Formats: sequence, structure tokens, C-alpha cells
Amino acid sequence: MNLHLIQARANRLANRRLLAAVAQLSDDEFHAQRTSFFPSLALTLNHLLNVDHYYIAALQGDAEMRHIWARYVPARSAGELSVRQDESDLRLIELCATLRPADDERIVAFDRGAGIEAGPREPLGRVLAHLFMHQTHHRGQAHAMLAGTSVKPPQLDDFILLGDRVHREADMAALAWPEPV
Repeated sequence: MNLHLIQARANRLANRRLLAAVAQLSDDEFHAQRTSFFPSLALTLNHLLNVDHYYIAALQGDAEMRHIWARYVPARSAGELSVRQDESDLRLIELCATLRPADDERIVAFDRGAGIEAGPREPLGRVLAHLFMHQTHHRGQAHAMLAGTSVKPPQLDDFILLGDRVHREADMAALAWPEPV
């Protein structure tokens, strides 16, 4: 069982649900000042996407990871963000689908501004754990901000357990993903 793939797919499902709810807001509501670490849904969700791009580049050994981070252009609308997040989520799923248990110890090098040679090095399994936790953390903030709007925040935590199958059937069908047995 590839737990990273399960987490990457759950990540995509949660992002799709959250961004579908956010897409119901006007652009003004998407950018409206709210109470959180990043003071709007737009800033929070764009941060998530930018971090995803950076970490996926690092996981793939892309030496341009720092430039990818620096050149990020924030999505102006929830619809644009949703398309871009989905593309990023698919890249992460594809990466995780190729992983084998021994890959968890493969070292991932980062460029934090002084070059890859001077940057931190972390085992791939820890990098993925951090990335999924980062996503969950900021999705939770966006979920709380959404609660302050007229749009009901969606359920975001019923994608992994086999017993939760009934709660994700529509999502799985929409993506043409088979339900694990």
C-alpha cells in the first residue's frame, strides 16, 4: 500500500471540495480581509499553491525550485486558482504513484536562497509528510474563513478511511477513480 499516494489523492479531493465552495464567492469576497495568518482566502490559497510548486520541484530535483517560488503569480480568482491547484495536485499524485518504500529515505535537497549545495537536505518521506501537513493546516484556515461567509464550508476529512466510502463516492466518480478495496 502506497500511503503517500493515498495522502496525495486525499489532498486533491479536499482541495477540490474546498475550492468548489470558495468558487461560489464573488471576487470581492475571495479577496476580502479576514482574520487568519494570511488575511484573505485569496492570499491563503495562493500561498498553498506556491508552496506546493516549490516542494514538488524540490521532490523532482528541479534546480529551479527557488525561481519557481520567486516567479509565482497569484491567481486573481477562485476559478483560476482551482484549475492551477488541480494541475499541481495531479503532479503530486503522479510523483507519489511512482514511489516505493525505499524512496522515503532518499534525500531531497532544497534551495532556500543560497543554492542547493548550501540548502537543507531532508528524507523524502519527511518532506511529503510536511507538505501534506502544510496543506491541511492552511486548508483549515481557509475553511474557518469560509465559515464567515454565506457559503457552507465543505466536509474535508473523509477521504482515507475505508469506512468513509459513502462520503466520497461522488468525488471518486467525478474523477473516475476506483474505490480501494
